[in-house]
Amino acid sequence: MGKVEEAREFLKMVGMPKAQQADICCYVLLAMADMKPDMSWKEASNGWIRIHDIIQFSNTFYGTTYAENSRETFRKQALHRFRTAALVEDNGKATNSPNYRYRLTEETLKMLKTLQSVEWQKSLNRFLMYHDKLIDIYASKKKMTMMPVKINGADFKFSAGKHNELQKAIIEEFAPRFAPNSECLYVGDTTEKDLVKNVDKLMELGFEITLHDKMPDVVLYRADKNWIYFVESVTSVGPMDPKRILEITEMTKGVTAGKIFVTAFLDFKTYKKFSEALAWETEVWIAEMPEHMIHLNGDKFLGPR
Repeated sequence: MGKVEEAREFLKMVGMPKAQQADICCYVLLAMADMKPDMSWKEASNGWIRIHDIIQFSNTFYGTTYAENSRETFRKQALHRFRTAALVEDNGKATNSPNYRYRLTEETLKMLKTLQSVEWQKSLNRFLMYHDKLIDIYASKKKMTMMPVKINGADFKFSAGKHNELQKAIIEEFAPRFAPNSECLYVGDTTEKDLVKNVDKLMELGFEITLHDKMPDVVLYRADKNWIYFVESVTSVGPMDPKRILEITEMTKGVTAGKIFVTAFLDFKTYKKFSEALAWETEVWIAEMPEHMIHLNGDKFLGPR
């Protein structure tokens, strides 16, 4: 029996559904265990690994021809399901972070090492007996990395990561100071996509609701002034440059409320990196100096203090 079939047998025995016994899932397991065709299962390991590495491993050692753009299939069909079943864990970084990694859990590795040996049945039975408990442990571990945030008076949770850390600061630090009494109409999460999306209100204001990736990171509305704040949370990409302003203007051509464009940064260092790309007539807010704003325009605020 080849390694792929042995991996399939393993997935079947631990109770993964039929769809998670497909070839792609077998290759994920083999790559995560660093299991080359001529190795023995007792040599399995569980280093941290990216989807990119899984694809490379599979293509190199098992002659597959997966392209980089099949990452989403790997994530959805194999890794998400494996994580839910406590076979793998992630390192708690934001999913869009270049440092996001997965690995086999210690329990899975222990069991894999006994595959094709006399110990196998015993270790499988032990795993199955504790399986529900493991799922609970890993699920609560995942919850611990979530950040609580209050939006419009209700409690939400952001997944961990710098981008969401900044979005939390925009809602909790920026809004009360510079958009008092505003309501958050939209905020995305790096894993949940649309965490808050008040479609009715956005439509009423004249928005053309389009896909998540076109929406600014945070949209606030201040009814007393009839102002809308479009805020981009920038940790590595996407400041309010002239191209971004055009995209948002296009998407909101039916909106009559006053529009305010803000780029938010966690620190001054990141702001400096992007400062030359920022469009005129926009605002900058830096979370480490929450009391201040930088106005990228001339005459509007000119005058003695």
